[in-house]
Amino acid sequence: MAVTRLTDAERDTLLADLPDWTLRGDGLAIARTFKFADFSAAWGFMNRVALYAEKADHHPEWFNVYNRVEVTLTTHDANGLSARDDAMARAMETFL
Repeated sequence: MAVTRLTDAERDTLLADLPDWTLRGDGLAIARTFKFADFSAAWGFMNRVALYAEKADHHPEWFNVYNRVEVTLTTHDANGLSARDDAMARAMETFL
């Protein structure tokens, strides 16, 4: 099944709704750094996201050091942002 890339208007709405996320320089991904009280809190967040990601069959690019989780979302099949990234970013916000 083909994955459709978000339009510029859809991307702009996503960014307006989620102001802590930023558009990557090439416009093909969004990114956010999450900071937690400690490593256990960061790891717990990553576990919640991982369970969601498996069900959604859409996985973030991420990097963790101690209390920080850096996330980049893009859809390779769409060569940019898709509804999958929108849903993943919104889900991550609920897992805080």
